[in-house]
Amino acid sequence: MNAPQKFRVSDAQMAVRAAPLTDANECARIDAWALAQADGSPFHRPKWLKAIEAGTGQQAFCLIAEINGQIDGLLPLHLIHSPLFGRALVSSGFAVGGGILAKSRTATARLAAAAWAMAERYSCPAVELRGGALPGGAWMVKADAHANFARALTKDDEAELLAIPRKQRAEVRKGLENDLCIETGNAPRDLDWHYAVYAESLRNLGTPVFPKSLMKAVLDTFGDEADILTMLHAGRPVASVLSLYHNGTVMPYWGGGIWDARRLRANDVMYYALMNHARGKGCHSFDFGRSKTGSGAYHFKKNWGFDPDPLAYVLRMADGAEPRDVNPNSPKYKLQISLWQKLPLSIANRLGPWIAKGLG
Repeated sequence: MNAPQKFRVSDAQMAVRAAPLTDANECARIDAWALAQADGSPFHRPKWLKAIEAGTGQQAFCLIAEINGQIDGLLPLHLIHSPLFGRALVSSGFAVGGGILAKSRTATARLAAAAWAMAERYSCPAVELRGGALPGGAWMVKADAHANFARALTKDDEAELLAIPRKQRAEVRKGLENDLCIETGNAPRDLDWHYAVYAESLRNLGTPVFPKSLMKAVLDTFGDEADILTMLHAGRPVASVLSLYHNGTVMPYWGGGIWDARRLRANDVMYYALMNHARGKGCHSFDFGRSKTGSGAYHFKKNWGFDPDPLAYVLRMADGAEPRDVNPNSPKYKLQISLWQKLPLSIANRLGPWIAKGLG
């Protein structure tokens, strides 16, 4: 982990500093503050910062704004470096959320200024904030590219099924007739099942897979705040999802299915089973996560009765710099996606993590 940084943005009322992520007491204090904020997410927590650093090697930082020693805001960051996609400070790395979490406009402004100062210090041409408070000024806002999907869970399994719109509910019912077994846990076996399914799913989509070490680090760091639910058919894993649990909300995060999962409706049953599993863990809401506007995943989530909530992402670039393009749906990657889909799985799984750990 990194040593505390020396730079400081301060005045008589507020100071901004980089918190030492090697200090367990400091991390516990930041974690408690993030958990107490209504807009906080797993991606604001030191656990996420440290898991990403451990799993990908991308350096983690946490800027905090304080008034008389009391936290007024924080900004989690990863210094993402890729020989293919360049460098950027990202909040948060490998996350669909993050950005500035602050109680005041002053904290928002000071944290944004400190992030840009850090970018200049580390020769980063860009700072990317995935949500959070909007700094304004030189920061550009992109509000039409992605949407999030979330809703409350119901009182029991039957009510959950009936809450799914009729057409999608019929798909779940068909899947429930296919002799699928459900396994949940965070043991090595669960990770092995999950990664095999997830890697094959991403190869089929033409996307490099993240390192297995990333998912292991998230499971190890989050403990009982993360687990894996896997659907098996005839003893073979066909669909699997790694989920995070945050303040009563379940967040299915990394999930996928092999080709046979579509025939078996395994993905449909998997998300329904996760809703019921999460309720048993005391959750009251289901956060289906981010999807690119107009994509297949976007429409899939709408079919489940979830309403899209547009997300605002914030970007600041150095003069003359071009934004990173790490969107797998970008037209510029059409040929690469087509070629990746044809790769043998063993080769895709060997090359994919080296590429994907630089996407951030």
